[in-house]
Amino acid sequence: MSRYGRSTAISYSFGPGPMTPAVKVIIWANIAMFVLSLFFQQQLNTYLGLIPQAVLERGWLWQLGTYMFLHAGPMHILFNMLGVWMFGTELERMWGTQAFARYYAVTGVGAGVVAVAASFLPIGALAASYSAVTIGASGALFGLLLAYAMRWPERPILLILIPIPAKYFVMIYGALALLSVTDPRVSAAAHLGGLLVGYLYLRNGRGGGMTAEIKYRYLKWKMNRLRRKFDVYSGGKSDWDRHVH
Repeated sequence: MSRYGRSTAISYSFGPGPMTPAVKVIIWANIAMFVLSLFFQQQLNTYLGLIPQAVLERGWLWQLGTYMFLHAGPMHILFNMLGVWMFGTELERMWGTQAFARYYAVTGVGAGVVAVAASFLPIGALAASYSAVTIGASGALFGLLLAYAMRWPERPILLILIPIPAKYFVMIYGALALLSVTDPRVSAAAHLGGLLVGYLYLRNGRGGGMTAEIKYRYLKWKMNRLRRKFDVYSGGKSDWDRHVH
């Protein structure tokens, strides 16, 4: 990953520096689970991996969060954790540990929810995922990529040794995820879900977009219901909608 230097020219360095607290916990938790999986892989994948059938038919809702701490092999966890460090560190420094941890959890769980919903689509690989195991932190990582690109859209990121602005970097990865929808080896739904949930979460500002929107819609519905019930504004349409934020 590239970073801006202090001079007027652009310089490149590897990584954002020392790990921040939440990033450190995430990485160590993933490493610990990976070590356990070397001895109990089948059991961990069965109970902690994301299986839409188990979530919906058995009520194993915890899988929506635990799946992102399991990985299939050394390269899988290496690249995911490298991405969490490279993109998550600066976001945590900017947002603070609590807000960053909340965003990481929301995008990871949200990506899992999207993966479960996508298993009902009439597409071969997606339909087959209903009874298959999905593991990996890629959904949450795609959420970090989106947040990074929204915050620093022009910052160059090295892609195969070629510097590309962060906004185009995310577009490329999003397009690749979309093209891999029919590949049963890749959970494209989780990748795209991380991007979608991250966008909805940040749409109206850092860390409150989706929540603020839900609260606004609820207040709007509630006031409209009261208005119809008591006919408070019988003289015409109220300006309430424009002032609830």
